[in-house]
Amino acid sequence: MARTAPLTPLGVAALSLLVEEPMHPYEMYQLLMARHEDRLVKVRPGTLYHAVGRLEEQGLVAATGTDREGNRPERTTYEISGAGREALTQRLQDLLSVPVNEYPSFPLAVSEAYNLPAGVVIDLLDRRLRGLAEQLDFLAAAQERVRAKGVERKYWIDMEYQQAMLQAETGWIRNLQDQLGSGQLAW
Repeated sequence: MARTAPLTPLGVAALSLLVEEPMHPYEMYQLLMARHEDRLVKVRPGTLYHAVGRLEEQGLVAATGTDREGNRPERTTYEISGAGREALTQRLQDLLSVPVNEYPSFPLAVSEAYNLPAGVVIDLLDRRLRGLAEQLDFLAAAQERVRAKGVERKYWIDMEYQQAMLQAETGWIRNLQDQLGSGQLAW
């Protein structure tokens, strides 16, 4: 069946897992959570089941069987199809090569911050800096854990990207705070 829409981030994550091996959606969810992939893609068990269902309707995955453990409900195991591998490859190529404005909320807040007093903006940005520091600490610890386990860098290179982006944002915020505090930026 022809695919009509580009793969969603959750679809990309699901197909990427199925490249590794066939699995059922709950197993995918557990693996995504164990790998802390929820920092990259919004994932909940229900939405993952729906995403896999859409992938199956599009011919990108195929059911390989069902099993049942004890009193648990039946679980359908899926594998990626040839069309799924092709779609995943194409979507990754698009995501890597074409910049897209994803409309994050922070730039909007920055553009409208003049509606607040400078001191309030400085204080709010201090709070943000604390949150960014926590994220950086989490990523640094996670990076050390995967290194210690001998996981190849190609599997966690996104952590380096996220750290670089957080460090850049931290530097920009500190510069803005300095300009606001010194009066260099008229408010």
